[in-house]
Amino acid sequence: MDLQQKIRSLPTSPGIYLYKNAEGEVIYVGKAKNLRSRVSSYFHQGRWEDAKTGTLVREAVDVDYIVVANNKEALALENHFIKQKKPRFNILLRDDKTYPYVKLTLADKLPRVYVTRRLRKDGSAYYGPYFPANLAYRIVDLIHRHFCIPSCKVDLTRFHARPCLQYYIKRCLGPCVQNLTTPEAYTEAVRDVKLFLEGRQTDLVKSLRERMAEAASVQEFERAAKYRDLISTVEQLQEKQRIAAAEGDDADVFGYHYENGMLAVNLFHMRAGRVLDRREFFWEDLPEFASPGATAEPAPAHEESDAAVRLHEQNEPIREGRMMAGEGAIPSADSFQPAQFFSALLSQLYLGQPYVPRNIYVPVDFEDREELEDVLSEQLAGEGSRATRVHIVVPQRGDKRELIDLAGNNAKQSYDQRFRVLKPNARAIAESLQDVLALPELPKRIECFDISHIQGAETVASMVVWEDGKIKKSDYRKFIIRTVDGVDDFASMREVITRRYKRLCEEKKPFPSLILIDGGIGQLHAAAEALEALEIINQPLASIAKREETIYVYGQEDDPVVLDHHSPVLHLVQLIRDEAHRFAVTFHRKRRQIRDRATELREIPGVGESTTRRLLEHFGSLQAVKQADVAALSAVVTKAQAEAILQHFRKAAVGS
Repeated sequence: MDLQQKIRSLPTSPGIYLYKNAEGEVIYVGKAKNLRSRVSSYFHQGRWEDAKTGTLVREAVDVDYIVVANNKEALALENHFIKQKKPRFNILLRDDKTYPYVKLTLADKLPRVYVTRRLRKDGSAYYGPYFPANLAYRIVDLIHRHFCIPSCKVDLTRFHARPCLQYYIKRCLGPCVQNLTTPEAYTEAVRDVKLFLEGRQTDLVKSLRERMAEAASVQEFERAAKYRDLISTVEQLQEKQRIAAAEGDDADVFGYHYENGMLAVNLFHMRAGRVLDRREFFWEDLPEFASPGATAEPAPAHEESDAAVRLHEQNEPIREGRMMAGEGAIPSADSFQPAQFFSALLSQLYLGQPYVPRNIYVPVDFEDREELEDVLSEQLAGEGSRATRVHIVVPQRGDKRELIDLAGNNAKQSYDQRFRVLKPNARAIAESLQDVLALPELPKRIECFDISHIQGAETVASMVVWEDGKIKKSDYRKFIIRTVDGVDDFASMREVITRRYKRLCEEKKPFPSLILIDGGIGQLHAAAEALEALEIINQPLASIAKREETIYVYGQEDDPVVLDHHSPVLHLVQLIRDEAHRFAVTFHRKRRQIRDRATELREIPGVGESTTRRLLEHFGSLQAVKQADVAALSAVVTKAQAEAILQHFRKAAVGS
């Protein structure tokens, strides 16, 4: 059955359809209320030119479909297949960052708490997302200080000889050392953390009060005081949350700017009536194809208060200017269709996520807006959220429209920053690096290591330093690898990391914000093993693979960081990596040249390693040694050695 026959046999039910090319790859996924009508519309006369579907239609040789009960099910299933198959004719979500979650590893015998940016079905409990991103780190820090649950990467399947510093400063219960804590005490602390992260402060306070009274009744006043302080902390946080909740609703606000086939989108996260963070999205290769269907008309104006209407009328000229800046010169429908774009974007952003704000403000209406509202509302109800319903709103006037225009203006600025190659400042890059690599603090100093050799000969290592926004050559270090024979980059990395940070420990000097390794996962783990042997934990550590330019963060190797090739963060990491490589290769070549030059001198009887080194340092090169007379040579070596050297080179000259 050819494609046209298959299309004519499609059912008229709602569902999704998947176009495939000759290799069997899914190249487009769409949804439809009527599968036969929607799919056949691609082949109507004039559609190829008007909607730029020609490339898709020429490549498609087959179509699969899945029938569902209604359009809401089709919406969810379409989103699932787009994320799974990543068809090149669909608009795919491309984000400059992901927001962090707090992860409680309940599947472990001794659970720990981490900040992570990936949700996995691994038995752990995830809470978030948190923005600004440092909020997640502040929450984890509070858990360390008050509940003493660790975030370290120490192997807890066995006992260790002694605990780390975190135990002594009372930020960890010390489960890694025998008899420092009990399973019951650790389980109790984990249960408290779970209640705290779930927002069940009332239950937590009630439990803590009961334990405080019990401890006081048996005259364990120190333990009772600990519970008292914990109750005070939880109640203070609870009061802050009540104040924030009274200030306003949660909302996400979208704005965009499209120009020259490239698109920038800004998303403002408003929580409790305040803008807490901004998220940027970029597309520079939007698919030419746009799904068929009528272009959505603008939504009717939503009701506004009289004050809001007056504010709108006063600011009308400003609002118009903002719309132009935010939305750009709106292109014709066949080049970019914002309604279809936002339909795809919102589906990929919110479907399947644990948290969705009650209000989502978008600049344009789209045909399946109400269905998406229903699906997201049902999703929140399934998660046990207190939100009654999600509203996707297209404001036409008033304060909400002003927010849309503000997001549009910022999208224009993002577009210029990204596509007009405006260089961001050093602090902005450092903040992005902290966000991308989930660093606990703003990176002030990065130390990067690289290994260089040829078939294991003259193996050396380099360390270069980036500090306060620039390369710091005065802190560069060179290492000659002494304990490794042959080709073993991992052992060489272990040696250089051990030597460097053992010395820092002995000299009680501060550690860098980030240790960066030039290499892949193998080199990363070798460096981590060296740090663990020195009992150094919670040290940020990452590596960058040369060919793929993929960044691996220690502890999150399963979730490598793949940055856009335009990303200033990637450019910074590449700059530091390339400088470490250059420095290592330069040192290796110098060592090899000295070795090659020394070989001939070492062949002369009576000339050893120290004599060779003195000669080369004094004359500067082997050629200069050859041209020197006995008197010149005698200034460095004995007369007998000078005559032997002179005689050796004369014989070599005659022989040649």
